[in-house]
Amino acid sequence: MEKVMTTLEFLGLGVVALVVFLVMEGVAWAAHKYVMHGFGWGWHKSHHEETEGLFEKNDLYAVVFSVLAIALFVVGSDGHPVVFAVAVGITLYGVFYFVVHDGLVHQRWPFRHIPHKGYAKRLVQAHRLHHAVEGKEGCVSFGFLYAPPVEQLSSELRRRGTVAAERQAQKGEPSEPRAPVS
Repeated sequence: MEKVMTTLEFLGLGVVALVVFLVMEGVAWAAHKYVMHGFGWGWHKSHHEETEGLFEKNDLYAVVFSVLAIALFVVGSDGHPVVFAVAVGITLYGVFYFVVHDGLVHQRWPFRHIPHKGYAKRLVQAHRLHHAVEGKEGCVSFGFLYAPPVEQLSSELRRRGTVAAERQAQKGEPSEPRAPVS
């Protein structure tokens, strides 16, 4: 006989899913900074370059995270409701990532709204500052749904001198030594 879940148990699983959703921003930040801008640059590099077509090599990361979520759904469906709730939280984060990052920020699908105020504008500006740096070193703002204040990010880029040095190099001018990337 199958056990019926109480309202309190159901709400508890909702809390688990919500907490996982929130924790995923930290997981995504760390994966973006240390994997995608580290040993996984081979896939992520396509995201920092002009691409043609609907997909880029970086989209393989979405496939990897989707397979992980699907595996958790399978395990969770076999009588492990907490694991199922974790899968729900990861999937919700993936949906928000798709809508906000791919849709709003990069406009990779027919979502042509450019925010002119509020948090959405800050998110778009912060991600543009992330892409202001060529290559994998010296970038700022590695989160996807959280964006530090734009002034803070701009100040950090100026302090590092990365963007200025890249512009000088493009013009063929000698550049001054850059501050180390922290």
